[in-house]
Amino acid sequence: MTDPVIRVLDSSDASLFDTLPDPLGARAAHARNTHRPEWKRVALRDGEVVARGAWWGGPDDDTPININWFDVAEGEEEAGAQLLRSSPYRVELEINLPAGWRDDPVTRAAAETRLRAARAAGYEVLVERYMYRWTPDLGLPERPGRLRFAAEPDDAVFFDALRRIHSVTLDAHALRAVAEGGLDQAAQEELDFFHWCPSPREWWQVAYTPDGEPVGIHIPAHNPSGPCVGFIGVLPEQRGRGYAYDLLAECTHFLAERGAGFIAGATDQGNAPMAANFAKAGYPVVRERVNLVPAEGA
Repeated sequence: MTDPVIRVLDSSDASLFDTLPDPLGARAAHARNTHRPEWKRVALRDGEVVARGAWWGGPDDDTPININWFDVAEGEEEAGAQLLRSSPYRVELEINLPAGWRDDPVTRAAAETRLRAARAAGYEVLVERYMYRWTPDLGLPERPGRLRFAAEPDDAVFFDALRRIHSVTLDAHALRAVAEGGLDQAAQEELDFFHWCPSPREWWQVAYTPDGEPVGIHIPAHNPSGPCVGFIGVLPEQRGRGYAYDLLAECTHFLAERGAGFIAGATDQGNAPMAANFAKAGYPVVRERVNLVPAEGA
């Protein structure tokens, strides 16, 4: 067996990327994403593509922020690992999967092949997530009417709220940021992401009780792929009252009132309370995702 050849693509040979089978339905999942040809790489063995990866970023980004498409042919884990190791970008890897992928032998085998290749390249699993998609035919969730919502122009208010929310968070990405640089880093990473999104800053809202006590924040957003629930967070002292559902319902109405034909959402599979709120609000799970990060020292 010959050694694999790693090839960076460009506009002249980008079609090579499409020659590998797609058992996990990645093409449909990425229908709204734009991948730059020069951020795509393939591993060739005897002239045939046996692994592929697409690095992704926003339209104004100079470098990719993640790898969100990674495929490996059966038995080609080492070629897939070489593909990842050869890239100059050590960024987060997302393996996007059908909902309930472990229940089907074909999708489970395909997913495990990719995971083995990623681990061989020095990646480790950070978290598994549920991916949701609300559409108008599902109906709008009922607004409980317990809270009032107001725009807040001061980033410092959101920064303070995010620090407090992440002090007791279940979110794996936030916990990783806290471990690396404390609550300030976790809060700043969230703010940076919201500012990166192309949606208006004035959409960010703070929720209050009728007496004016702050309850939490919700951030309706558009990422480059479309409208999404950017963030739902309840302050620690207000937890236990089911307010996260109120925030999610308001976020859904907010985006729907501005013409959203769908609304994407996501939460960690270990965050059972938020998963229950998405279900209550009528958001079906449409995909799952395994997020991997470069292992420390890799």
